[in-house]
Amino acid sequence: MSEFDPNSAAAADGVFGLPFSEEEASLVFLPVPWEATVSYGEGAVNGPKAILQASYQVDLFDPDVLRPYEAGLFMMPESNLVREWNASARNDAKHVIETRSAKDALDRVNRLGENLNQYVFEQTQRCLKAGKIIGVVGGDHSVPFGALTAVAESVPSFGILHLDAHLDTRKAYEGFTWSHASIMYNVLEENSSVRKLVQVGIRDFCEEELEYCRSQGTRVRIFFDQYLSRQKFEGVPWATVCDEIVSSLPERVWISFDIDGLDPRFCPSTGTPVPGGLDFQQANYLLGVLVRSGKKIIGFDLSEVACLPSRGDWDANVGARLLYKLSAWTLASQGKAEVHIL
Repeated sequence: MSEFDPNSAAAADGVFGLPFSEEEASLVFLPVPWEATVSYGEGAVNGPKAILQASYQVDLFDPDVLRPYEAGLFMMPESNLVREWNASARNDAKHVIETRSAKDALDRVNRLGENLNQYVFEQTQRCLKAGKIIGVVGGDHSVPFGALTAVAESVPSFGILHLDAHLDTRKAYEGFTWSHASIMYNVLEENSSVRKLVQVGIRDFCEEELEYCRSQGTRVRIFFDQYLSRQKFEGVPWATVCDEIVSSLPERVWISFDIDGLDPRFCPSTGTPVPGGLDFQQANYLLGVLVRSGKKIIGFDLSEVACLPSRGDWDANVGARLLYKLSAWTLASQGKAEVHIL
């Protein structure tokens, strides 16, 4: 780093133009090019690669966290095997959706989903054992399941701050056990270390999902977009709402950020956009309140950044900047960077 100039144009191949190796980095990004079960728009499979390319345009000075890049950020290479799994599973998934049957194809998709979970688990476990913080970069929202399983081995009790347009608590949506629409159902059912799920920005869900969340009692707290909007219209400060959200979380928090939790003007190409949602700076402010409360971000995932050549680079640009903010606040929460107010 002695010869690295954070004020110059990106000159290194690393994420955000940084010169770190995996061994030198405090925070390691695991890219997961997977969108086998997406149920509407495609493109999330190319999210990690597009975010990496857009990251070279992100200025490293951050007005909230002082020089977070100094702690070291590194993105692992994409797995060609995961891309092969995705291509095979996506073809089978399309057949299942079109025919509403095809049991053999359905079984293959579910098996490949299990393979993906194991891959993400093993890569996360390896990074955690090396003392790294992990950030999973999807791909669709199914990808962090294996990471959360690995984290649970070393953190026996934690919460999830889930920013999304959707509840994602469908049971095996369209028959796919590891559907992107089932990630939080699977986490709640399979991971007892997750003691609290706090969902923010939710505005698109079915009655069955809502009933399931209610069946979890105090384990699940939902801040619907309707509620957030009503608070805004009635003059309640966003700072007050953020305090309410953060107070619902335990001391250790994983952040699961589906980019469609933002207003679709920030992510028009995402697979299932829904009107409403958070402004970019609203989301950033919430992360700051979480960190300033003294709670620790133990890792995160960013998903559903879909990149379609016909629509340009806007989604990737927003995704890269959101990834940098997630990284900065995570490092600050762990004492690896200093919170700073410009």
